[in-house]
Amino acid sequence: MSEISEFVTFLSKERNDSPHTVKAYERDLNAFAAFCQDYYGGPWSWAGVDRLAVRGFLAAEQQRGLGKRSVGRALSALRTFYRFLNVTRGLEVNPARATRTPKFDRTLPSYLDRKETDELFQNAEQRASAGGFAEIRDLAMLEMFYSTGIRLSELAGLNDSDVDLVSDQVKVRGKGKKERIVPIGSRATAALRRYLRARAQSRAVFVNRRGKRLSPRGIQLAMKRLFETVAQGTNLHVHTLRHSFATHLLDAGADLRSVQELLGHASLGTTQVYTHTSVERLKKVYHQAHPRA
Repeated sequence: MSEISEFVTFLSKERNDSPHTVKAYERDLNAFAAFCQDYYGGPWSWAGVDRLAVRGFLAAEQQRGLGKRSVGRALSALRTFYRFLNVTRGLEVNPARATRTPKFDRTLPSYLDRKETDELFQNAEQRASAGGFAEIRDLAMLEMFYSTGIRLSELAGLNDSDVDLVSDQVKVRGKGKKERIVPIGSRATAALRRYLRARAQSRAVFVNRRGKRLSPRGIQLAMKRLFETVAQGTNLHVHTLRHSFATHLLDAGADLRSVQELLGHASLGTTQVYTHTSVERLKKVYHQAHPRA
């Protein structure tokens, strides 16, 4: 449907949402359109959709095995889509607005402890010591992820002009095209300098062997190779490094609002999940160490 195609273009080009979010929203809206075709049993329009149809769709999604978090995302997609139709088509209804978001259990983000972090970096440094281009690049990416807390899409989109190795900082384009300046640690700076000396001239910071910008999938595969060198490697993903970045900063006494700014979170509530992680870790340490715990 043309409205969905226009919305997908808007998300990608105007809002600068991640490719993962764009694909998920497109999939959700196409699924809803297919549901409405059966639900109304004939011609229907976005303006004619009511709350019962939205609720019926969400219930059907849960019945086919979709988790509460995915159902919540589908509802968010519909709300955003109808706001888009309001702005672009003057549509005044939003049947998804009053529908409640499914409650789901809040899971604490996975992260590496200090020992695991050290092991991961030692293995990456050992691989890079042989002087191979991919290994030097992968170490630089690992250092950047952990040093800045950058998202996968943000790292993939970095250009040479975004990186300032004189001031040791990087300009990051986050969600909604919001820009933030994040400091780069000394080890990440050293790894990045070494990589850039090995890389051919390019607009993109991280490239493949052919000099083309490395895709998010390519970055994931490169990090997966490094994750496999540690014990819990199969359970790790790129976002684990972002979680580790935030958790380790808060463990060391960093201010919550500063961490929020570094991560590029619009809401402080999103960042607060990491305080729960720190509290859970402290509880574990307490019960292990206190003689009368």
